[in-house]
Amino acid sequence: MTDFIQLHLLTSYPPANLNRDDTGRPKTARMGGAERLRVSSQSLKRAFRTSEIFRQQLDGTIGVRTRRVGPELFKKLVDGGMDEKIARKNVEAIAEQFGKLKTDKAAEPGEIEQLVHLSSEEQDALDKLAGRLLKGEKPPEEDLIVLTKAHKAVDIAMFGRMLADRPKFNREAAVQVAHAITTHRVTVEDDYFTAVDDLKNTDDDRGAGHVGEQEFAAGLFYLYLCVNRDLLKKNLQGDETLTKAALAALTEAVATVAPRGKQNSFASRAYASYIVAERGSRQPRSLAVAFLRPVSEQDYLAASIKALRRARKAMDRAYGPCADRRKTMDVVQGRGTLAEVLDFVSAD
Repeated sequence: MTDFIQLHLLTSYPPANLNRDDTGRPKTARMGGAERLRVSSQSLKRAFRTSEIFRQQLDGTIGVRTRRVGPELFKKLVDGGMDEKIARKNVEAIAEQFGKLKTDKAAEPGEIEQLVHLSSEEQDALDKLAGRLLKGEKPPEEDLIVLTKAHKAVDIAMFGRMLADRPKFNREAAVQVAHAITTHRVTVEDDYFTAVDDLKNTDDDRGAGHVGEQEFAAGLFYLYLCVNRDLLKKNLQGDETLTKAALAALTEAVATVAPRGKQNSFASRAYASYIVAERGSRQPRSLAVAFLRPVSEQDYLAASIKALRRARKAMDRAYGPCADRRKTMDVVQGRGTLAEVLDFVSAD
């Protein structure tokens, strides 16, 4: 039976603009008839996989997502002494395996239309292929395909990979990340700000050197993740040690890493105040229903914890135990630690 790991977190952010839309406004969603702040799953996943936690704990197993595979390879070949026309021809033949080549005049050699997520094994294969080309070899067409299913890129194993032109190298995501939403209604506010010119002569002009405006809001967010542990291990070629390390790194990042949006303006870094980790083989379920009615009490955190517990118990009562075992960390009550949660999620 499938082993699912579910994480439920409550994290409070001060005034911030963690994840903004095309107008610069914090992203929102309407739920239960009330506007909530929202942080998209895409923003969260990028924050996790590019975090120092992933780099330190999963060194050598993190991929790179880019559409500049061709241009970087072209530079390497030209710097190695290859004629530019020959280098372009080689690079385009290789880049076509990842996706459709850009055809506009501003495109660089081998630049493709879409992003491709490459494992470290595939990057190494590209480097070796470049070395063969610089030695004057003419590899057969099949050797130009460096994509492989036999890799151990943790971020690809977790969040998946989709290659429209090479579907056999796709990877089903083992980790599902919900959009984080506030447990309460919010009002997005405007911050009118000025910047002073230090060298301005105030005798002539007392006005600011710059005037601007940006939007922000504060809130307590509920975040839900679901991990198919069996699929994660399968994606990592059955490597149990790496699977455990990946689960621990992911959980630590989820609890301690904030999206980077407007951090220099707001310093809106926060740790989770409440975590419930669950394991079991039952069909997973989010507990977002706990906040369908927005929390309205003055103490948002206490009220949100109470609502989350009430929803979990109601689900268990209606459907039977929705998880075989749980581990809770409650910072306010001083119960549990992150270390205990990490041990729980990474255990056999």
